[in-house]
Amino acid sequence: MRKKISIVGLLVAWLCANGALLDVVQVFAWGRMFVGYAESMTVGAALSATFDPAKPCELCVSVAQTKDQQEKQAPAELLRAKDPSLVLACELPAAIVFSALTREWPAGPALAPPGRNDPVPVPPPRV
Repeated sequence: MRKKISIVGLLVAWLCANGALLDVVQVFAWGRMFVGYAESMTVGAALSATFDPAKPCELCVSVAQTKDQQEKQAPAELLRAKDPSLVLACELPAAIVFSALTREWPAGPALAPPGRNDPVPVPPPRV
C-alpha cells in the first residue's frame, strides 16, 4: 500500500513539474462535457459540442486562465525559448589522422615466444 502511494505521489509530482497537470485536467473536463452532452445528443453532435470553443465549461475556463497566468509569470528565458528560430550548438568532432603504413615486417624473434633456458626438473630417484 505504501509503495502504491509513493508511486502515485511521484507521478503527480512529475506531472506538476512538467506542467502537464493542466493538460490532464483539460482532458478530464472534455470527458465530463462529452458524457453530459451524450446523454441528450448523438455521439457526433456531442463531440462537436464538446470541442466548440464558443461554449466552454467552468473547468475549461479556469484551465485557460491558469495557463495565461503561468505564461505571464514565466521568466524571460522561457519566453525567449518559445522563439520560432532554432539555435543549435554542437562541437565538431576531432579530425581523424591516419599514420603512414610501415612496409617492413617486425623482426622474427619478436613473433616467437620466449625460449625456456632452465633445465627440466627430474623427479627424485625412488628408493
